[in-house]
Amino acid sequence: MRQYETMYVLKPDLEPEQTAEVVAKYQSLVTEHGGQIDELQEIGKRRLAYEIDHQREGYYVLMQYSTDTNLTQELERVMRIDDAILRYLTVRIGE
Repeated sequence: MRQYETMYVLKPDLEPEQTAEVVAKYQSLVTEHGGQIDELQEIGKRRLAYEIDHQREGYYVLMQYSTDTNLTQELERVMRIDDAILRYLTVRIGE
């Protein structure tokens, strides 16, 4: 299995319940496509280095997971159209 790490930034003005729903949505997306969550860190609100969509802060989440499928393409496709996501980045870790 290949290991990946996805860091995504949510809009800071979301309610705590909405934030929890979005995080759970992406966790379930990984597990539904045969992946396994290795680690999940909700880092919390941080100041952005530069403004994104008129936002100065963002809620950071780091998710490490393992998968054999092309899950990363599906995950990034869903994140691209989600209004709650400001930015995301996926990298492959380990060999």
